Amino acid sequence: MTTFPELDGKVKELKEFDDTKVGVRGLLDSGVAKVPRIFIRPPESHDPEANKTTGDDGSNSPLPQVPTIDLQGFDIPSRRAEIVDEISQALGTWGFFQMVNHGIPTGVLDNLLRSTREFHEQPEETRMEFYSRDPTRKVKYYSTGDLYLTKVAQWKDTLSCDFDDTSKIDLESFPDICRNEIGDYLNRLNGLKNLLAELLSEALGLSRDHLASLECFDIQRLLCHYYPPCPEPDLTIGIMKHSDPYILTILLQDDIGGLQILHKNRWLDVTPVEGSLLVNAGDLLQLITNDKFTSVEHRVIAKRVGPRRSVACFIYPRNKNQSKPYGPVKELLSDKNPQIYRETSFNEYVRYYASKGLDGVKALPHFHLTSADS
Repeated sequence: MTTFPELDGKVKELKEFDDTKVGVRGLLDSGVAKVPRIFIRPPESHDPEANKTTGDDGSNSPLPQVPTIDLQGFDIPSRRAEIVDEISQALGTWGFFQMVNHGIPTGVLDNLLRSTREFHEQPEETRMEFYSRDPTRKVKYYSTGDLYLTKVAQWKDTLSCDFDDTSKIDLESFPDICRNEIGDYLNRLNGLKNLLAELLSEALGLSRDHLASLECFDIQRLLCHYYPPCPEPDLTIGIMKHSDPYILTILLQDDIGGLQILHKNRWLDVTPVEGSLLVNAGDLLQLITNDKFTSVEHRVIAKRVGPRRSVACFIYPRNKNQSKPYGPVKELLSDKNPQIYRETSFNEYVRYYASKGLDGVKALPHFHLTSADS
């Protein structure tokens, strides 16, 4: 049997880091001034040139920006039609858009970002109580979700909260320091989620209740990320290149920056907009829309400044619907737009996605319809 001593040693170092249960923040607290080798990312030889800042013609023309959509007036028919068209264009071309005037007060967003920082900057022994990789645990803290699969640690720590029904959230299970802030945000986000389900349905040319009727548009997970300042940011990564396996992601981020999306084979910075929320399509949305909306790859780079804080909310089917088959919406199919993907359940899709890890290769092509399926 062939062994790889260097890899075996790295796995040992990964486990030693994980066993500390204090994350990247704990490394910095211990005085680490250099990035440990478990955080050094492999060369992304198949990636476009990182941080490219010139136009396609080599000029210094400004790079394009993720569209910002103002939701104010969504209940006025003429304005709603404009918003629906903007969403259709954004998700079809970019896979992302930023929302302003979305109805959630800036104070609620600021409180959530503040409490996220406070959780991650608590004394180590307090954080350690929540540290776990148990998939059945609803509320847990960890560093790098797929640590042992990718064999590379990423420069971030995460508080993860899972729930099956946001109307029956057990706030007592959340850490004291951010319990009320998470609950307040989720209560308000529910209404915005329902509005987005309507607007996206209309952007597809469907009745406004269509996506909701598919029973796939539920808030299921909230991740509170913390990216400490990095002493050698060029050697590591905050989150590796990936697309999301869900229907939709709604992201709150602070003003530090670092999120990049892959647009037309180029990495572009997503400039934070004060008071905004960022929306991106997930793989399952691209599948059910038959490529009408696109799930775009993105990453977070490490930075010397920080900490960067972000809160990602994932929308996908509730537990009882996760074995239900989902395929391209039949109303979107025609001779000119034939079915691209086979039906799959959320559970099947996520199992395949998780088995790959964040390896820089999209999972969605694995579910392309073959001649044997048709």
